[in-house]
Amino acid sequence: MIPAKIIAKKRDRLRLTPTEIRQFLQGFLQGEVTDYQMSAFAMAVLLNGMDQDETVSLTAEMLASGNRLPRSEQIDALRVDKHSTGGLGDKVSLILAPLLAEFDFHVPMISGRGLGITGGTLDKLEAIDGFQVNLTSQEIQRQCSEVGCVIAAATDDLVPVDRRLYAIRDVTATVESVPLITASILSKKLAEQLDALVLDVKWGSGSFMKTMDAAQNLAGSLVNVAQQLGLASSAVISSMNQPLGRTIGNAIEVNEAVQVMQGNGPEDLVELTITLAATVAVKAGRWSDEPTARQELTARLNSGHVLERFWKMVQAQGGQTSFPLTVAERYPVLAEQAGYVQALDGQMLGECVIEMGGGRRKMGDVLDHAVGIELSARIGQQVSSGQPLAFVHRRSAAESDRMAAQVRSAFTITETPVEPDQLIALRID
Repeated sequence: MIPAKIIAKKRDRLRLTPTEIRQFLQGFLQGEVTDYQMSAFAMAVLLNGMDQDETVSLTAEMLASGNRLPRSEQIDALRVDKHSTGGLGDKVSLILAPLLAEFDFHVPMISGRGLGITGGTLDKLEAIDGFQVNLTSQEIQRQCSEVGCVIAAATDDLVPVDRRLYAIRDVTATVESVPLITASILSKKLAEQLDALVLDVKWGSGSFMKTMDAAQNLAGSLVNVAQQLGLASSAVISSMNQPLGRTIGNAIEVNEAVQVMQGNGPEDLVELTITLAATVAVKAGRWSDEPTARQELTARLNSGHVLERFWKMVQAQGGQTSFPLTVAERYPVLAEQAGYVQALDGQMLGECVIEMGGGRRKMGDVLDHAVGIELSARIGQQVSSGQPLAFVHRRSAAESDRMAAQVRSAFTITETPVEPDQLIALRID
């Protein structure tokens, strides 16, 4: 195998064979393909794409690069998971995992960290004192059997080629490639040996995919490739033109997730959680129709049992169960004019959290889990001059006015009433 020939073939918009893809990835793991050659390959894929058969081969070969999560033959519980493409305030995983575990599903949720404006589930959980996200495959299986759910980082032996390839994509402007995104996500989910998967593909200013067309393209790729590789999957396309729920940060988002499990959460967060849970539960065969699934899931979410299951998961992973988590002192962001909130700039809000230390500029940055933003006004809401639009939870009082000005500038207020985007735009099966 000559790496340059395979790179040139994709450069010239030619289709790669499964053998060529296998040889290139194996060569990368064995050191025969250099990082700079993989960078060139990733850019060629970004620019010229891959067809579905190529993407299937890439996903399968990435999966084959490592081990799979063990699955006990003595336990017949259905194993399911959810993957989100990420967005501001997305704390669904914290609620969905224990909710599904309440119905005897096993949820081995392999999650990631935040980079850029979207926060990572692992970062949120590490706001809980003592919470351990680095578990072995055996520990993940054991906790699934004992608690029903686990949220942890990928182990070293699960899809090792993805870890190396993603590090290259992140610094070579090739993250956005749909075939590479598809293979990265699905290789890890296939390694979990799931019975069903639901994908939350987000679009809008607070997400990775800025347009509906881009989100629909990615969702279609994910579902088609997953199903071709034998994994029952559905995708829900949801709006991220304003943050999900009312909080952005780490500790502050855990607190809001707990409020949902106490029956007091914001409607959009509850609605998306129930929709995703019902979708994957029906896909796995637990219920035959979604109305029944939604009814039972909603009743259980409001019962208090899901919160008890969440604390069991936290304790199993070494975390403290004191609540609420401590957040930094808050400072109001006041409206300077009356009118209706027409838009929220998610990119700007996310950058504010990063600037306060709640997100990463680069891998390795240490987070301040106590900072964040709490929204008081939402798109479509009427506000008066002097009314709080949001609260900034910040460490430095000296920065209060500057951070408040930045958050205020993320709000577009007009005289004309507006309707927010529909939360759930589309579903792909």
